[in-house]
Amino acid sequence: MYLNGVCPSDLKVVARSSAGAGEGVACKSAWEAFGFPQYCCSGGYSNPATCTPSPYFRLFKNACPRAYSYAFDDATSTFTCSSADYLITFCPSTTSQKSTGQNPDATGRQHSSDDGGGPMLILGDDFSGAVPAVARAAALAVTSLATIALRGHCEPPYP
Repeated sequence: MYLNGVCPSDLKVVARSSAGAGEGVACKSAWEAFGFPQYCCSGGYSNPATCTPSPYFRLFKNACPRAYSYAFDDATSTFTCSSADYLITFCPSTTSQKSTGQNPDATGRQHSSDDGGGPMLILGDDFSGAVPAVARAAALAVTSLATIALRGHCEPPYP
């Protein structure tokens, strides 16, 4: 299932073209959209008894039935992140190489000590015909969601 097509308007990330037309490019989490602690299972909602699925749960669960759709979705979910050190590459350049090593990096570049060891985003120069602004907006929205999920805790939503 393609989430952008069924994403409710209050969670939709819209990229505007120069002509002013808007296109849905991503779907936010309820936490990122509203910032309420019950959507993040934090504070008084930090245990399975008080943190229950949001009204948006079914949308994400229908799209990815075995993926976690909220913090305590253990009964039907089958995978988790093994660490918080991931590299996410959107639209890699045509000179990118795959790595089969322990820490794959599609760009082949070595991580420096100032990387901080956290998730990284690399945008290539080949957007394969996509409108660059739309591709960048989608990449940033997905990265925001991935960062929230990988950190294992919540931060205030971005303005």
